[in-house]
Amino acid sequence: MLEAGEHVALRARVDEALQVFARQEMEQLVAIDADLLPVAEQLAAAVAGGKRLRAAFCYWGWRAAGQPDSDALVRAAAAMELVHAAAVVHDDLIDESPVRHGVPSTHIALRAAFGGRASPGAGARALALLVGDLLMSWAGQLFTSCGLPAAYLARARVLWVVMARELIAGECLEILRTGARPDTGSSLQVVRYKTAKYTVEHPLHIGGALAGAPRPLMEAFTAYGLPLGEAFQLRDDLLGLFGDPERTGKSNLDDICGNRPTPLLAVTWSAATAAERRELRGLLGRRGLGGDGLLRVREIMRRTQAPAHIEEMITQRVQAATTALAHADLPACAARALSQLVTSATARQS
Repeated sequence: MLEAGEHVALRARVDEALQVFARQEMEQLVAIDADLLPVAEQLAAAVAGGKRLRAAFCYWGWRAAGQPDSDALVRAAAAMELVHAAAVVHDDLIDESPVRHGVPSTHIALRAAFGGRASPGAGARALALLVGDLLMSWAGQLFTSCGLPAAYLARARVLWVVMARELIAGECLEILRTGARPDTGSSLQVVRYKTAKYTVEHPLHIGGALAGAPRPLMEAFTAYGLPLGEAFQLRDDLLGLFGDPERTGKSNLDDICGNRPTPLLAVTWSAATAAERRELRGLLGRRGLGGDGLLRVREIMRRTQAPAHIEEMITQRVQAATTALAHADLPACAARALSQLVTSATARQS
């Protein structure tokens, strides 16, 4: 198993790289005009904290290819976290989620920037959109200025493009399928492109490409990364409805009120009775749904054994990732780290 101290040390290095970069960029932004301070504050909030899983996968993709520890690589890996921060800001805006990590989402917090003006919501949403855009721009900037040789960066350029394309495709598919008849296959496709690939597979591939990894190793990254990324999001779906909001930092009502196309809902729908489906039609997508509605959706899900089915799907994917890792010819340190990351990504309460 990866030593806890090593994991904490890597996370601290990523945090420091992000803080140094963000502080410099925010100073330049506010230097344009002090009115931009609320925007800078939300950029800082978006960058702060987190498990830093995406950076860790990028780092260990590099190390798995036999490369030594590198501060420049840590900065490149930190760019993965800026991609995630941008996705979170945009996702909360699209889903109208009021809370993230126990504090107001960016588009809610930015209402304060409009003082006592009437109807600040539209302006706050517009600012949040731009915050997300700037975070994505920052990601590319930090990556290209990380300090690695230009020839190394060139190897990963096309993968960066693919990551952005597939992340946006997944978000678009979720929007297009929200409110449609629940379907497990369609929901799993959203999971794969919206979250799974940019959480695990793409960071591994980018770290590996920077290191000059051979094709068999990149294929091993996919065999490990895709099922693990899917298991990560399936766990997130369960926590979204059944987790403790004090630990997840999000409302249990988000997926229900948004009528999002999750595999959990699709599995529930396929096993529900006609009467239960009529109830679900009346509950899903209803803004202002209260605790009683949440309890009833949970009852239907438990009656159909949907949570247990999702747990089994997670187990299957964890086993697939673990098997792929066992068959990959990796340096011992990378194998240990990637094994520990399986647990970090799937056996969690937040």
